[in-house]
Amino acid sequence: MTTVGLLYPGHAAEDDFPRTEILLDTDIRLPLFSTETGEDVYRADALREQGDPDRIAEGVEELRLAGAEALIWASSGGSFGQGWKGAHEQIATLARAAGLPASSTSIGFGHAVRELGARRVAVAAPYPDDVTGLFADFLASAGVEVVAAASGGAASSAEAGSWGPDELKRLVREADHPDAEVVLVPDTSLHTTAYIPELEELLGKPVLTANQVTVWEGLRLADRRTWAPTLGTLFASREPVLRKLEPKGIEVRE
Repeated sequence: MTTVGLLYPGHAAEDDFPRTEILLDTDIRLPLFSTETGEDVYRADALREQGDPDRIAEGVEELRLAGAEALIWASSGGSFGQGWKGAHEQIATLARAAGLPASSTSIGFGHAVRELGARRVAVAAPYPDDVTGLFADFLASAGVEVVAAASGGAASSAEAGSWGPDELKRLVREADHPDAEVVLVPDTSLHTTAYIPELEELLGKPVLTANQVTVWEGLRLADRRTWAPTLGTLFASREPVLRKLEPKGIEVRE
């Protein structure tokens, strides 16, 4: 059995993770602890507060007792909102507190883009423009070029958590760009797990969503690779390679 512990801010789309468990191998477990969020607003200072190391460490012992082999801070804004250096200091503090390997959703995005062999991405974010810009800056620090971005203008995780597939489709269409090899959908407050294959078919290219990347990053830390194509291209190959997607696929390096 492989167990990845998730530290998740508040309550919005945490039901994506039990759904992901079902879609993965039966011996993968994703226990989750909901941390306190403070003010629920997509604003730079509030995101930094949400990601305070003492706040996110509250659930460490509970997840250790659940058998976690790795921990993920399952928040995009609460990690990239710290900036590149701050996000890495954040997970280093978490790893020391837990005595386990640790990472975060935002750092996972950088790893996942590289896993697919991509360099240029589009960002489809529910945030206001300035917060989307913070994520783009974070990706740039990871060596990922953002060629286009769209902001949904949601004011809070509660608002983003209420979005359905129509809002997601509209946002990814708006964000997509011919030069983008992958489209990224940050924010673990968005329900995305059930829609990833549909989004990839719509765009004809891989789509990385926050909750999908969160789980993949945890499994990467636990040295567990698994094949689950219903979770998108990221889980559709055991090899780090971008595939050509039909009907509007893109040819990339292999």
